[in-house]
Amino acid sequence: MKMMALAAGFALAGTMALADPVVGTWKTQPGDDGNFGFVTITTCGAEICGTLGQGYDANGKKIASPNIGRKMIWAMKPQGGGAYMGGKIWAPDRDKTYNSKMTLNGNRLKVEGCVLGICRGQTWTRVN
Repeated sequence: MKMMALAAGFALAGTMALADPVVGTWKTQPGDDGNFGFVTITTCGAEICGTLGQGYDANGKKIASPNIGRKMIWAMKPQGGGAYMGGKIWAPDRDKTYNSKMTLNGNRLKVEGCVLGICRGQTWTRVN
């Protein structure tokens, strides 16, 4: 019995150690339209993905949008040291998908995307 409890404890500790530090909920900066949202970032196998949660207008009022629940980040690959590359990001304010990279620094996440040599970026803040 003690052996099973010990094994379960090691399994749980191993799972927690494998959690990527970028996993959580992030507040975006306002887009071109003044709206911002919360993006929930999780692991998707060996990659990182993110889904758009609640959206807000420039005054902080909740908005109803068909984009809530839409995947915003996918195929992002951890590089170590807070760097992520090789993924895609969808920008709701322009309805465009960009080749993307991210850099995690504490509770700030710099998200950048480029398409046809045109790049843009934001710094998101951790909500939880």
